Amino acid sequence: MKLVIQIPCLNEAEDLPATLAALPRKIDGIDTIEILVIDDGSTDNTAQVARMWGVHHVVRHRTNRGLAAAFRSGVDAALAAGADIIVNTDADGQYVGEDIARIVAPILDGRADIVVGDRGVSDNAHFGPVKRRLQELGSRVVQRLANVQISDAVSGFRAISREAAQRINITTEFSYTTDMLIQAGRKRLSILSVPIRTNATLRPSRLFKSIPRFIVNTGITMARAYTTYNPLRVFVGLGLAMTFAGLLPMLRFLWFWASGDGDGHVQSLVIGGALLVLGALTATFGILADLIATNRKLIEESLTRLREIEGRIDAAAMPAPSERAPRKGAA
Repeated sequence: MKLVIQIPCLNEAEDLPATLAALPRKIDGIDTIEILVIDDGSTDNTAQVARMWGVHHVVRHRTNRGLAAAFRSGVDAALAAGADIIVNTDADGQYVGEDIARIVAPILDGRADIVVGDRGVSDNAHFGPVKRRLQELGSRVVQRLANVQISDAVSGFRAISREAAQRINITTEFSYTTDMLIQAGRKRLSILSVPIRTNATLRPSRLFKSIPRFIVNTGITMARAYTTYNPLRVFVGLGLAMTFAGLLPMLRFLWFWASGDGDGHVQSLVIGGALLVLGALTATFGILADLIATNRKLIEESLTRLREIEGRIDAAAMPAPSERAPRKGAA
C-alpha cells in the first residue's frame, strides 16, 4: 500500500521545509510513503528546496497555471508513481501533518473513496467571522449541489483512493475543491469528513486576491460543475421559468382582449411570445446538452480504463524495491 503526499507550491521555498518536516514517515497500514511537490511556476527556488529535502518526486510547471492545474498534474504524477492513496496538503503549514493518518484511515478501512479534512469552520480560532460565514454558506450550497454531507467543502486537505483519482477529471481553472466534490457526488463515490487540526497561517492566501473575487470564482466553478453533470435539469428548469414568465404578459393581453381593449396591449403579446420561444429553445438546448453529457460519461469511462492500463504498465516497469537506488537528501 503506497501513499503519495502531494503539495502544490507557488513560491513556497521559505515555508516548504517546515511543512515537509511535519509530514509523517510511517502510518499503520501504509507500506510506503512518498512525497510529491508540484512547483507551479515559482520564481524562487521552491523546486531546489524540495530536492534538497529529499522529496521523491518534483513536477514543475514552466509558468504559473493555477491551483487546479497543479492539482491535476500532481494526481497524474502520483498515479504514475503507483499511488494507492493520494493525500493533498498545502505548503503553508495550515494543516497538521500528523492528521494525515486520520484522513487516510477511512480509505484503508474501505469506508470511503474521498476523505475531506474538516477544519471546524464554525468555531475555528484561525478564521475571522466573515470567513466563517462564507465557508459555512459555501459548504451548504455544495452539499445541495453534490448531494453529499460535507461541512468544509473548500478544505484542500483531503485523501483520495486510486480508483477515485482515476475517475475524477478536474476541468476548472480556479480551484479543484468544489469541482471534485460535485463530480464525486454525482458519480456516487463515497465521501466522508474527518475532523482535523489547523495551524495559524502568517500570510494571505495566494489563490485569490480578495474575498469578492474568491466568491465569484467559486460560484462560477460550482455552477459549471453542476451544469456539466446535470444539464437537463438546469436547462429545462431555465426553459420552464422563461415559459412561465412568458405566459404572464400573454394572459395580460388576453384579459384586455376579452374586455375589448386588446389593441393597446399588443406589446404584451410580443414579449410573451418571445419568452415562450426562448423557453422552448432553452429546453431544447437541455436535451442536446444531456446527450452530450451521455457522451462525456462514455469518454470518462474510456479515460478511466486508460489510466488503469497506464498504471499496470508503470507498475510492471517499476524496479523491485531491492533494485531501486537509495534516495539522496535529508528528509
